[in-house]
This record gives sequence, C-alpha cells and structure tokens, in this order.
Amino acid sequence: MDFAELPERAETKAAGLLLAVPDLVALDLPALAVTAGYPGTAVIPAVSSLLSLLALKLTGVRRVSHVDDLAADAGAGLFAGLVALPNATALTTYSYRLAHARQAALLAALGKAMLAEHLIADAGGDLDLDFHAIMHWGDDVGLDKHYVPARSQRTRSVLTFFAQDSSTDTLVYANADLTKATQAGEVLVFAEHWRSLTGRWPALLVMDQKVTTQPMLAELDARRIGFLTLRMRSPALTRHIDALPASAWRTVRLDRDGAYRRPKVIDEETTLSAYPGTVRQLVVRGLGRDAPTVIITNNRARSAKQLIQRYARRMTIEQRLAESIRSFHVDALTGAVPLNIDLDVALSVLAGAVCASLRRRLTGYHHATPDTLQRRFLSTGGVIRNRGHAIVVRLDRRTYSPVLRQADIPQVPVPWWGGRTLRFEFD
Repeated sequence: MDFAELPERAETKAAGLLLAVPDLVALDLPALAVTAGYPGTAVIPAVSSLLSLLALKLTGVRRVSHVDDLAADAGAGLFAGLVALPNATALTTYSYRLAHARQAALLAALGKAMLAEHLIADAGGDLDLDFHAIMHWGDDVGLDKHYVPARSQRTRSVLTFFAQDSSTDTLVYANADLTKATQAGEVLVFAEHWRSLTGRWPALLVMDQKVTTQPMLAELDARRIGFLTLRMRSPALTRHIDALPASAWRTVRLDRDGAYRRPKVIDEETTLSAYPGTVRQLVVRGLGRDAPTVIITNNRARSAKQLIQRYARRMTIEQRLAESIRSFHVDALTGAVPLNIDLDVALSVLAGAVCASLRRRLTGYHHATPDTLQRRFLSTGGVIRNRGHAIVVRLDRRTYSPVLRQADIPQVPVPWWGGRTLRFEFD
C-alpha cells in the first residue's frame, strides 16, 4: 500500500477488524514472521500474507475461496497493509509452499509472546490435549481414516492436534502434520514444545484415553510429566469393579453446581498391560453415567476430589475447543494434503490469541467466545480517515458501542504501516 494514495476518507464494512491490530502489534507479528522464516515477494511481504489469511479467520469467512467477500474492502486491505487482499489462488498457493517446520517455528515464537503478554495463565503447564479429525469431502485421497464425531463414523480425514491452557481456555498449540503412525507420539512432541517455551516439562497433561498409548504414558512418567486420562473398560476391569466391596467406596463432595456433586470413589494402585510399574486409579460412580468412570494418573500428590474435579473440567474444555473450531471454521477445510491445513490450524492459534487479548479489554467479555467477538465487534463497519501520520478509525454506532468506548484500546504505531499510528474514535 502506498499511503500517499490512500483516500482521506474511506467507508469499510471491516472497520472492526482493525480492533485486532493493537494486539497483533503487542505480539510483534512481524518478528514472528521473520523468526518462522515465512517467505514474501516484492509485492506482498510475508507479514501481509499472514494477515490476509488471518483477516478471514477473525471475520468468520469460512474458506479461502470466499476471500472475494472481503478482498476489495478498504479496511481488510489496510489491516494487511495492502490495497486489497490477494485472491484465493494466491492465498492457497502460499499455504502449499510452507513446510511444517515453519509452523512449528511460528508457534514456538508465538508461545513465548503469549507467555510474555500473560495470555497463558499457567506457565507451569496444566494443559488439555485433544485430537480433532477434519473430514475430507473429495475422492481418491491418500489420507488415513479417523473417527469424525460430527459424522459418527470413521472416514478419510486430516487428523489435527490441539493443546489448550486450562486456566484461560486459550489455544497454545496445533499440528496437522500427523499420521496414524505418529499420532500417539504427538503428546511427547508437544511436551518438548512446552519445554522449549518455559524451560521445563509440563506439570499436568489432561487427555482422552485415545490421545496416546500406555507406552507413551510411561515415557511421560519417565520425564516426570504428570498425566491424567481415562482407562478403557475391558472385561477384566469390569469384573474387577463388580467385585469391589461396598465398604471400599467413599463419598467425595465436589465444588460445583449440578446434580452430580457427591460421587463415590475407590482410590487404588493398579498395573496396566503395557505400562511398567503401577499407576494411581480412581474408580468413580455417580458422575451421571451408567458405568463407573475410571481415571488413571501418575499424580499421587493431589487428592481424589481434586483429580476428579480436574478431569470433570475437561468436559467444558472440550466445549471451548469446539467453539474455537466453529468460530475459525476449521471444519470447513477440505484439503487432501495436511500441509495446507497445517498453516490454517497454526493461524487458528494466532487468531485465538488475538481474541483472548481483545476480550481482556472489553468489560463483561472476559470469557466471551471468539464467535461472539466476531459478531459484535470484529465485523462492525465504519469509516477510515487518513491523517498522514495517523490512521483514525470511527466504528459505526451499534448496541455494543458503549463497551468499546469504555475499553482500553491503545494508540499504537503499526510496523506494517510504516510506523503510522492507529487511533479509534467512537460516537
């Protein structure tokens, strides 16, 4: 963009998108792009390519092929430092150019920036892990079959892995470069990623029983990484539970609302078929399921009550992950090559960080989901005024305008605008 040719006044339907710019400046997006080694061209710098793709996520555009809905808008172009967003072919081609190592480097640099900005509340590493299968709708693709919950069936799909900070529900890691042969080891890949960010192993990884295998749990234990997961009920385990005497069960009172606050639990040590040594096993009745829930962990310091409550909170974490997947349209992807999706899920982590940072500024929205922020704020229209040394954005008056007027949205010089200052005005 040649700012000398930018009109003094331009109307835009994406003025709200510019609310994300101060948070991207705080995360130092240009430095992240350089650290990751993302390529640019003489016409489109690397940071502008990333911002063009990010603009689609933050405004809820489902697919890159729908970029024309936003491409010619003055606000969207300004957001990326361009006259207009690149077309679908250019953005798709850019995605296919990038090896997984670049996304890994981006997430490593972004993770450190998120820690510095306190977007990750627990630097000790109390984290939730999960897989998500993105269904492919085409034919004749070289993809493994995975279980897709939305379809209730196993089908050709791209398997993605996500990690969330349990305290803030913020995504901290994603990877789509997975196969059936490597998926069980992804938990160790993430643990190494976390240690590169913080200098220590995660304190506790909470996951579904299908995320990894018993040998991988042993690897976690050897590194003194805490784990908390479910155990699948085999016929032998079912017989063991049925044989437990009534006197062995004790009642615990959970600190939560609802009908299932007083489950009964048996806290014992047990052995697993492919795990050396013993693990702690909690057999829990009264959590709303017909069959007992069986939790296994290598954490022997926390009480049974604390561990049950921590795993129960995972159910809400799964919901927040589903909200992020819906808000950033991860399921709308149809790529037959995981590397194309790999950049998209990495940018979903970046988009989640931006939303987490923005909602801290908005009174009453500290726990708002990304789609709420998109609908009420990021998709707001307005007017852009070019003051030469500054860009002034006046957002249209809406029901939620008072929230923005009270928000702590700073004036910031924007590196990809040649240092020009961004300032907001509200009616």
